[in-house]
Amino acid sequence: MIRNDDQMWDSIVTTLLETLKIISMVTLIMIVIEFLELKFEKGIQEKITRKPVNQYAIASLLGAIPGCADAFFIVSLYSHGIVGFGALVAVMLSTAGDEAFVMLSMIPEEALLIFVLCAIFGLIGGFIADRVVKWLKIETSQPCAIEFHKEEFNTKHFFKEHVYDHILKKHIPKLFLWIFLTMIVVNFLVNNFNLEPFISNLPELFLIIIAALLGIIPESGPHLLLLILYSKGLVPFSVLLVNTLSQDGHGLLPLLSYSLKDTIYVQIFTTIFSIIIGVMLYFIGF
Repeated sequence: MIRNDDQMWDSIVTTLLETLKIISMVTLIMIVIEFLELKFEKGIQEKITRKPVNQYAIASLLGAIPGCADAFFIVSLYSHGIVGFGALVAVMLSTAGDEAFVMLSMIPEEALLIFVLCAIFGLIGGFIADRVVKWLKIETSQPCAIEFHKEEFNTKHFFKEHVYDHILKKHIPKLFLWIFLTMIVVNFLVNNFNLEPFISNLPELFLIIIAALLGIIPESGPHLLLLILYSKGLVPFSVLLVNTLSQDGHGLLPLLSYSLKDTIYVQIFTTIFSIIIGVMLYFIGF
């Protein structure tokens, strides 16, 4: 019993530290985004906002860079209304999160190929996502209101009104709770259920669907499981690619605190898109 209690507290402390790490990164990015938007509003809109294709391309390329920080960056841009839903989908399709570093160490050649393919599919998926949202008349969340000022930028005002009152008081507490509680639940499921024997014995088409569905979980465990199975030759390349497309690492967690509805929309689209890509690859024998 004591050992189980120790393991439970170790898991909670580990999750807390990981949450604080994510929160620190997100907070820094949110402050930078808020500063840039206030300071260079017109220039940002001209370079990014006016042309959706720029959003898809930038988001896809950023997402292909290992780590979750780039996904946090696009989520912050989205919450401020600088990029649209398509860019959000593009970065989530292209990112492999922190698991990308493990992929580079275990399967470097295949990892680089996956990053390139995910960036390409992210660009395509972002374009399609915006058309689907428009066609189905889906209402995504409104940008988070930011008070703009015609007078010269004031540092004291920025840190008091924007950093403290807007970001630290309004967003961060809610964001912390969402990330921490989500990771607690996910870690419990991953640590208490052995999925490897079950997954490795399934037909490829079923594996593709499962790989896409596992991508919904905002944690590295399921993805690393498929990565290990692939490195041992137990699952095909298409399954690993589909899981990488579908999963977002921790990249999507900050969106939970901003809009649960948009989080669900992104997950539905990336999951369906990943399954379609996987089925296509299966039939062409890739």
